Amino acid sequence: MKPFRPGVVPTLVVLALLPGLIALGCWQLRRADEKRVLLDTYAERRVEAPLAMAQIEQLPDPAFYRVHLHGRFDSEHSLLLDNRLRDGRAGVELLQPFHDQASGLWLLVNRGWLPWPDRRVPVAFDTPAQALTLHASVYVTPGSAFQLHADPVSEQWPQLLTAIDAGQLWQQLGRDGFAHELRLEPGPASYRLDWPVVAMGPEKHLGYAVQWFALSAALVLLYLYFGWHHKKENDHEHRHESTGRA
Repeated sequence: MKPFRPGVVPTLVVLALLPGLIALGCWQLRRADEKRVLLDTYAERRVEAPLAMAQIEQLPDPAFYRVHLHGRFDSEHSLLLDNRLRDGRAGVELLQPFHDQASGLWLLVNRGWLPWPDRRVPVAFDTPAQALTLHASVYVTPGSAFQLHADPVSEQWPQLLTAIDAGQLWQQLGRDGFAHELRLEPGPASYRLDWPVVAMGPEKHLGYAVQWFALSAALVLLYLYFGWHHKKENDHEHRHESTGRA
């Protein structure tokens, strides 16, 4: 059996790349499992009856639980979540503080999506002045939101932001508030509410995992091929030299 001699450089390349490719594939598989669990949790909690905020506060994992609210919106401290597309159209999501009378907590309620085709014109929205009874669901951001740079703290309202941190808002306003966003259900204060549960489904993560593992397999096959091919080239050169000397 001919010896396998791939060479130093190909071996170093494989040792450097192969563990990373396999790790990326395994990471995508884990993300797919996490997304499946998250979607299952969402489906289960969406059919349950709404809870009071006092009950929500006691839960170790409040994500996707429905909430019964009664109180008023704060129209003076609105947040506009930028870079939100619907049907290819540019827009924002409108979030406003809401004071829940039963719990006494301030809540950051996402009222939905609004179009914003012309940046030279302010986003048009109104805020109900009367007390409202609403239903919403808790939204817990899966991981930290990625930002190229932090949004500057501003005293001008409404604030245009690329990521929302409810805890930071309550600290800025000096209020006792709930640490997570609440997404409104259809009702008198809602705008367009078609949020995706996850930005990328489990099937896409599986597809990426297959790609990473396929690259790993291709790298190994190329390594084996060049190992044997390199040996054949050496044998050919050796025979050529022997013929020349003869």
